[in-house]
Amino acid sequence: MIGERLCKALNDQIKNELESYYIYLSMAAYFHSLSLDGMGQWMRCQAHEEMIHATKFFDHIIDRGGKVVLQDVKQLKTEWSSPLEAFRDAYEHEKFITGKINELTTIAREEKDYASEPILAWFSDEQIEEEASTGKIADELEMVGEDKSGLLLIDRELGTRTYPPGSPFDPAAASGE
Repeated sequence: MIGERLCKALNDQIKNELESYYIYLSMAAYFHSLSLDGMGQWMRCQAHEEMIHATKFFDHIIDRGGKVVLQDVKQLKTEWSSPLEAFRDAYEHEKFITGKINELTTIAREEKDYASEPILAWFSDEQIEEEASTGKIADELEMVGEDKSGLLLIDRELGTRTYPPGSPFDPAAASGE
């Protein structure tokens, strides 16, 4: 059985992951509005990952005999002045999420909830990748500055990111292709 304090914190994390979904979907819309469809695709895939993360916490709470309590989510931001600003925000957001995962780990250890350690270790590893990828893209955008050809090259590269097979978030799956 999951402890009350950890259960509440995990419910809070579901909200954080759903807000992450929202912000990345907002970034996707922003990029598509600029005809930077590769960056839009990358952010759609990122949004999909955040929904998976929320579901992992959701399932963990249920599997441990806790009660899932979904909370209101906030729209964190919808406008950016540049692709660089959007990816800097993504990097800062991932650092925020890393801090939240660290807090969950601390609570689990204080409660001696060893059964939650594997999922929290998975999320800790995931956050290393999340910070590295968003930080690297922000660095690359900073390097190209105002160079439109550099921007388009990064956009093309980011457009190669794909959804996991069978993902309902894949636009091809949604259109029946």
